[in-house]
Amino acid sequence: QVQLVESGGGLVQAGGSLSLSCAASGRTASSNNMGWFRQAPGKEREFVSAITSDGSTYYADSVKGRFTISRDNAKNTVYLQMNSLKPEDTAVYYCAATRYIFGGSYYASRQYDYWGQGTQVTVSS
Repeated sequence: QVQLVESGGGLVQAGGSLSLSCAASGRTASSNNMGWFRQAPGKEREFVSAITSDGSTYYADSVKGRFTISRDNAKNTVYLQMNSLKPEDTAVYYCAATRYIFGGSYYASRQYDYWGQGTQVTVSS
């Protein structure tokens, strides 16, 4: 069992930055593949970024070049640095974890077994 707790959301103006954190606890937390997803009102949950247990990173095209995912295994924490934020980035951001990724589908929410409660990110224009 892995427990995930996100923090760092808030309100920011367009062009600003926010840093999200996801603290993982439980057995083998540091060996999990980790992902960030987001869900805006009235929309489906969508992939944002992922980092594998060996440090490979992946990004959605919409955030590539603006967001950076990283992990600190000693602290069992994954980070999402978000720069040049846009109003369309407004959503609830969720951290997710899974021990295994099948078929390279790191972008598929169904791959992830554990989810945090989410943190709200609001970008004003």
